[in-house]
Amino acid sequence: MNRWMYAMMVPGILYFVIFKYVPMWGVVISFQDYQPFLGISGSQWVGMKHFERLFSSPDFWLLFKNTLMLFIWDLTFAFSIPIVLALMLNELRSQFFKRAVQTMIYIPHFMSWVIVVSLTYIMLTTEGGIVNDLLVKWGGEPVNFMLSQGWFRPLYTVQTIWKEAGWGTIIYLAALSGVDQQLYEAARMDGASRWKQMWHVTIPGIRSTIVVLLILKVGDMLDLSFDHVFLMVNSMNREVADVFDTFVYLTGISQGQFSYSTAIGLFKSAVGLVMVVAANKLAKMLGEEGIY
Repeated sequence: MNRWMYAMMVPGILYFVIFKYVPMWGVVISFQDYQPFLGISGSQWVGMKHFERLFSSPDFWLLFKNTLMLFIWDLTFAFSIPIVLALMLNELRSQFFKRAVQTMIYIPHFMSWVIVVSLTYIMLTTEGGIVNDLLVKWGGEPVNFMLSQGWFRPLYTVQTIWKEAGWGTIIYLAALSGVDQQLYEAARMDGASRWKQMWHVTIPGIRSTIVVLLILKVGDMLDLSFDHVFLMVNSMNREVADVFDTFVYLTGISQGQFSYSTAIGLFKSAVGLVMVVAANKLAKMLGEEGIY
């Protein structure tokens, strides 16, 4: 029986080996002046040249700041909203209404970022956008949200929440289904209100799930959604919108600096690994299981 279970694992293992592990060999070009026509074996080795260039570049701290700020906004709002939604859905007693709400909040996940950003533009544009039309109708002045540096991070976060918050509730709802119902019965017998049941039974029941997802989230500190950011960047908000992902695209694809852009990608991966290990260790020190 076990051999069939192992056989079912083969496609997944092959996927990770072919598309995740084999391409790792390409990171060696971050230590070379890579020339496509010479290949990896024929390109000149330059050691840490590209990393020194990255850390000494005036763009580095700007990119790091912008990436970190977006991550903080994402962690503060986009990470917590699915937890709140899952807790609210768990309190619904009407299964029909619960499923209807779930369906509605899942749908945005299946839309591409192109559609999400396009819808945002249509709603916020100064030329016929419903939001600016209402502002003018109420006696205010139109605001060019898409070109504003101050509005970039709020818009980015709101779009992320609208698109992914509903989908993010799936894991938490699955965890909630595993909470022992006898704990709720015991809490009710002790006179606990539904709020106290949620605080003392429900949340502790999914705490381990929250910790695991938080650790994984911290590992993506410098790895934002390229599609999302790239579609929102323009010449007016670039000072707050440029992140490592868009910079890699600019230097690697547009300018053909493959070694330099690979060095940036390797730096991001190294930071992610360190953050996951550190967050996991901290979680264990606080009495949680962690991810390993």
